[in-house]
Amino acid sequence: MRELLAHTIEDLDKRGIADEALGVMRPAHRILGLMRPAVIVPAGRAWRLGVLLLDRECRLYATGMVTRAITPKRGVADHSLVADARREEQRAAVRGAFAEGEVVNFGYSPIAIDDASLLAGAGPLSLDGTTVTVRWDMSGAGRGSAPLESYLAERIRLLSSD
Repeated sequence: MRELLAHTIEDLDKRGIADEALGVMRPAHRILGLMRPAVIVPAGRAWRLGVLLLDRECRLYATGMVTRAITPKRGVADHSLVADARREEQRAAVRGAFAEGEVVNFGYSPIAIDDASLLAGAGPLSLDGTTVTVRWDMSGAGRGSAPLESYLAERIRLLSSD
């Protein structure tokens, strides 16, 4: 498994595929009576490969949410709760000192890749015989799954410019 992930990282680097920022959302809180707004703090970098994030240390994460570090324009017409929350996530990324326009992944969760965890198959990865598979559709058993090796190769192909 680690060999496959290391090879994937080499391939991503060789092809010049850019990684993305990882961040951790720190909710709004009070300090000495003053309200401090939510902030997304930097937590590393990883490649987004569909339902997986892969960092340079061969660690996998299940994707969570994604935003861009931008300051939303004032006077927007869309004042739905969803749009307001999205704009607050963008502001939180800016407050976290990410570069303007940078893609920031947050709300992700680590994926254990040891044999016992793969056998349990609680997350997107599981063991089918001797083959590690990834599920991108968690709504039904066996639907939307593929061997991890071919899944990663396809994701790299989709991200490549060649």
